[in-house]
Amino acid sequence: MNDKNYIPFHRPSIGQEEMDAVQQVLASGWLTTGRVAMEFEQQFAAYIGCKHALAVNSCTAALQLALDAIGLQAGDEVLLPSYTFTATAEVATYFGARPVLCDSLPGGFNIDPADAEQRITSKTRAIIPVHIAGEACDLGAIHELARRRNLHVIEDAAHAIPTSYKGRRVGTISEMTAFSFYTTKTITTGEGGMITTNDDKYADRISLMRLHGIGRDAWKRYAKTGSWFYEVQEAGYKMNLPDILAAVGVAQLKKADLFWQKRREIAAFYRQNLSQFEELQLPPVGRNGDDHAWHLFILRLRPDLLSIARNEMIEELKADGIGTSVHFIPLHRHPYYVRTYGCTPSDFPQADDSYSRCLSLPIFPDMTQAEREHVVQSVARLVTKNRKRTVVAAR
Repeated sequence: MNDKNYIPFHRPSIGQEEMDAVQQVLASGWLTTGRVAMEFEQQFAAYIGCKHALAVNSCTAALQLALDAIGLQAGDEVLLPSYTFTATAEVATYFGARPVLCDSLPGGFNIDPADAEQRITSKTRAIIPVHIAGEACDLGAIHELARRRNLHVIEDAAHAIPTSYKGRRVGTISEMTAFSFYTTKTITTGEGGMITTNDDKYADRISLMRLHGIGRDAWKRYAKTGSWFYEVQEAGYKMNLPDILAAVGVAQLKKADLFWQKRREIAAFYRQNLSQFEELQLPPVGRNGDDHAWHLFILRLRPDLLSIARNEMIEELKADGIGTSVHFIPLHRHPYYVRTYGCTPSDFPQADDSYSRCLSLPIFPDMTQAEREHVVQSVARLVTKNRKRTVVAAR
């Protein structure tokens, strides 16, 4: 299959609206953080249903600012899943704190609250649940655990626009929630993130720290309504989102529900056409009252029924013109976490099992029907070709 027919793992859905929005910012002469970023924040807060939304340059920055806001200190511990991207854990190390990895739920990808509770010590300060693929974590159990053990809850919602838990949209439930606008996410600004909260004090702290610890409205220093005078109140960070990226976010946010509808249609198509294969384990869809964002469609192979391994399946699909990925290589398998914290696969059996046999299929709003059908047909062909045949002995 030639390159023009190759189905990438992800293709961003960018239209004329985004291009026009960027052009308007370029023509304005104000490219860094300003009124467009503020507009993006206001519209995002309205979309999520929270009091405060603060734009930053990445979801990683959002998580770091959240940990700063709760006053995380060196020697503290933060619970988080091993089955996540490294950003979730690395932010704790910026403070000299220890990321404490936890296993996944049996049969799922999200953090197991019961396993997390077993790893709590007197140094544990917070828990960061990650809504893997856009499926809501069991926030009820997590919040109950946090209440009993006096822990802060900061959600990593990089995959979760829009995800809901029991009818409430993610971003309105916990103390703080971090979102991602990375290029592969459900809406994108290329690079960028947002942190939501209903707490005024957290919002004030984040607003201060995201731009060098300079007082409110620091971005106005070069505007007609601003002043050259400024005061550095804290040793802050450089984490602001510029208008040129926020403009893309404003345009994308208007399409967020349409993008979600299309991803749901693709997920339903995959489930309908692949559910007949007992050799495949389909992704969990969430509990009653939850809306799955379907950022990812993570398929798991059943090695007891298939003679083809996950890595071979990925290469076969690639040869057939289909890009896939693996979400995630658990943190306990990476050299840094093994070397620094002594992690082993046996400490995280559920996460390790999912990793060993998972692959993510393409799922993005601009997928054509022909592309969806090609993915399903290719997977079906490979499963059929590589079934382990059971021979029944003659009596």
